[in-house]
Amino acid sequence: MIIKIKKIDENLSNPLPAYATEHASGMDVTSASIGDIVIAPMTTVLIPTNLILEVPIGYEAQIRPRSGLALKHNVGIINSPGTIDADYRGELKILLSNFGKENFSVKFGERIAQMVICKVEHVNLEVSGELTGTARDSGGFGHTGK
Repeated sequence: MIIKIKKIDENLSNPLPAYATEHASGMDVTSASIGDIVIAPMTTVLIPTNLILEVPIGYEAQIRPRSGLALKHNVGIINSPGTIDADYRGELKILLSNFGKENFSVKFGERIAQMVICKVEHVNLEVSGELTGTARDSGGFGHTGK
């Protein structure tokens, strides 16, 4: 599959999203912030990537946190996974949150998120007075005792 990608400012040298290993499911996405962006504790900031995607119809780009940032700095994505729809043509921006107790600084070109391309199925909903029962039925949060 080919996904078209465009740099908003071709003069910026931030890397394109790329797979870090041969079998990685997500491509690393980098910051295109000209200066450092400081994220204070318990705040969320939109980080520019300088990228516009053309996701094929029937697919979405999911934006997910990087485990290293979460483990080492308590930094993640509050709406994970974020969704980039096939008809969106604005700049891809990463909604990065600092859940830690210290400021976190995002530098130009730093890997800040992962992007996974996923198939999307559109469905038709049918209102029904009855649904098929299951062994679980309406058992929800904590119903298994864990």
